[in-house]
Amino acid sequence: MFFDTHAHYDDKAFDEDRDSLLAALPEAGVTLVIDPGHGGIDGGAQGADGSRESDINLAIALKLRALAEFYGQDNIMTRQDDSTKSDTPNYSEHRDLECRTEIVNEAPNPVLISIHQNCFPTGVPSGPQVMYAATQDSEELGKLMHGNLIRSLAPENRRVAEPASKGLYILSHVSCPAVLVECGFMSNFSDMENLKTSGYQTSVAAVLMGSYLQYRTGIQST
Repeated sequence: MFFDTHAHYDDKAFDEDRDSLLAALPEAGVTLVIDPGHGGIDGGAQGADGSRESDINLAIALKLRALAEFYGQDNIMTRQDDSTKSDTPNYSEHRDLECRTEIVNEAPNPVLISIHQNCFPTGVPSGPQVMYAATQDSEELGKLMHGNLIRSLAPENRRVAEPASKGLYILSHVSCPAVLVECGFMSNFSDMENLKTSGYQTSVAAVLMGSYLQYRTGIQST
């Protein structure tokens, strides 16, 4: 099963697709944890036009949460806006990561999607990439999600899903299926032109949601 973010559905057909997919979900009580990377005083990477990674991450995350609500999926977010404790003068990036990790590990039966943007010294690299944790089922989810992102949004991209480095704190300290999605490159002009638009952000969120549902139902892309 493959989610085409550019397809047009009539309401009845869309509802039928949604209902059949939801009927295949194996068990209740799974919590989708959506982590919009950075926030507050920590803006993350910055585009040439001054765009902040944290703002783009949050925009995509909020759209993903809206889709999760539409599909009736339990979910929580590690931040819902940009007015977080990281605005305080004694902000600690490490403590912020610890707090986010605590949210994930305390959630009932969690699955983590952490949303970020990439950056490089030159503007050449482009496109999305998924990193997956060493925890059970993370590789399955990561490869499924990466393949869907490439097919839907960046068919020319030859990048592959990769194991997360130990330097990615949250993915190294959670015990659940977990992936970190680099949705694009802040350093690439074309990526940035897309990432700043609501339509493209919705497309990214739709692929992430579709991949999550595919993972939960065991339905693979073709």
